[in-house]
Amino acid sequence: MARLSNQEGLADWLPGRLAEERPVVTVIGDSILDGWWDGTIERFCREAPAPVVQVQRRDFAPGGAANTAMNLAALGADVRFVSLIGEDPAGGILTQALEGAGVDVSHVIAHAAMTTTTKFRVSSGGQVMLRLDDAATEVPAVGLESMAATLPEALRGSAAVVLCDYGAGALDGPVRSAILDHLAPGADGVAPGSRRNMLVVVDAHHPGRWAELKPDLATPNAQEAARLIGTEFPGGAARYPFVEAHADQLLRASGAAAVVVTLDKEGTLAIRPDNDSRQPATHRTWARPQAEKQASGAGDTFVAALTVARASGLPLTTSVDLAQAAADVVVHRPGTSVCTTEELARHLRGFADTALTDTELAKRVEEHRSEGRRIVLTNGCFDVLHRGHTRYLNQAKQLGDVLVVALNSDSSVRQLKGPDRPVNHEADRAAVIAALSCVDHVTIFDTPTPIPLIELLKPDVYAKGGDYTPEMLQETAAVERYGGTVTILDYVAEHSTTAVLERIRSSGEHPQA
Repeated sequence: MARLSNQEGLADWLPGRLAEERPVVTVIGDSILDGWWDGTIERFCREAPAPVVQVQRRDFAPGGAANTAMNLAALGADVRFVSLIGEDPAGGILTQALEGAGVDVSHVIAHAAMTTTTKFRVSSGGQVMLRLDDAATEVPAVGLESMAATLPEALRGSAAVVLCDYGAGALDGPVRSAILDHLAPGADGVAPGSRRNMLVVVDAHHPGRWAELKPDLATPNAQEAARLIGTEFPGGAARYPFVEAHADQLLRASGAAAVVVTLDKEGTLAIRPDNDSRQPATHRTWARPQAEKQASGAGDTFVAALTVARASGLPLTTSVDLAQAAADVVVHRPGTSVCTTEELARHLRGFADTALTDTELAKRVEEHRSEGRRIVLTNGCFDVLHRGHTRYLNQAKQLGDVLVVALNSDSSVRQLKGPDRPVNHEADRAAVIAALSCVDHVTIFDTPTPIPLIELLKPDVYAKGGDYTPEMLQETAAVERYGGTVTILDYVAEHSTTAVLERIRSSGEHPQA
């Protein structure tokens, strides 16, 4: 079985493999109970021009830090939850749901002077009409002291700790001091022994508040990232290049080894220092938007999947891709929900047999073009996916709106690479490529060059790796005949498939399809 640290692509077996690792994860943070009340509207009330909702269904689900804990447990982690709640009905519902999911709640402190934060959403016909928030106006100091006292035991032996700081007060005062005492590096930059081999993730409304912790990961959304560096972000598609331009500032202000900024419908951007360059290295994912639904907590799902993946040894880029896939599972559901190991595997399994025929692809491309979208086409063998491939495909996606990847068939790979290639069958290669969030469509071609496909689709941009020049490509003339553009992208020689295969063979491992 291949080591997870070598896994550069998504596959349907991966969620199950991560669940087998069963990392111990401690979640510390602000608990919320989400209430979803749904009913019908047939009249307006007499006292005011407000609709009367006849409630027909009441659902409750753990939210906030508790939702992160629920998602971690659903993905196979052994979860310890540390929080402060009230001795009230909402607190009872919350702890019962957590216990039912297998979360260890022995470190949850219930205090009579505390109110369990509850957010009631009243909806009708799938539309939220009103939200009522019931929260503590003051967090009892004695409750925080009890919570701080339980931290050493909760952290002992953990593979990862997630701080969910939503500004509600559970991580203030003695709790904050205890976290810093046990996890923050000293003046010499050396972390205390209790942090050894522990992944530290900060998911906070104000990430800069935990900069001295030097977390391994910080996961702000766009608004939180903007607040972190004291600026305003533009909306929509303009946010990604803006965030990328401020990557250095985000790393410095957060104190984190890596920052993953979630951008809603625009996906995510992972940022980390690049030891070979003065500029930070980045990796982007794209969300898969569908019909709007009233969902809540997809960010918690993202953080949970990212934590499980990194705590189990997956590379950061693969972990972010997996977390995006998990968020895609829940974002289209109403209410607050979790993504389970089986649901994530089923989602990834759905990319199998997704390679389109030429006729099907031409129809899809024409639909995209009629909507004013810019089409990008690239091609290659993509056998044994590696970081060079994913970086290249992410760059290709940024050249337009729709990325089509044409894979060489098995027979054409053998002609190009030799009788011992490809390592992975064309159907497996197509499924792995299709699962990447940057890829919109995959097809397989069996001709010596993709020129017939280029002439059929007439993409706005034809992209190739940087080991070519336009003059070297037979395809250039075909693209230029209809007015398209040929773009040469980066080439990362040290991440070549040949080098990956040599490492695998030398270690006696085998790639897992």
